[in-house]
Amino acid sequence: MQRSECPISTTLDLVGDRWTLVILRDMLNGKTRYAQFLDSPERITTNVLAVRLKQMEADGLILKTPYQLKPRRYEYVLTEQGRALHGVLKEMCRWANAYYPKTWTPPEDFMT
Repeated sequence: MQRSECPISTTLDLVGDRWTLVILRDMLNGKTRYAQFLDSPERITTNVLAVRLKQMEADGLILKTPYQLKPRRYEYVLTEQGRALHGVLKEMCRWANAYYPKTWTPPEDFMT
């Protein structure tokens, strides 16, 4: 739900929590499965990951599809709307690398 019609506020309502952009980063780098997201260096907890994935799906950023039936397991892929945030993440990386020199340099294929 939007707080206002401000585009910055609207975007923050969708991706402004502590984890959504990290999950998007992981997906843009090829992660698609729950366990892969748990292996990220930020160490998201299982309950937070489950809530974020569900919200990202509801917001139209990702699609959830089963890849195994017994037990049922899912993979997650970015929608066009989710992929469109790649440019925002690249600019965030450039900014952090310029002003916080101890931050990681993203992989070249992420930045192109």
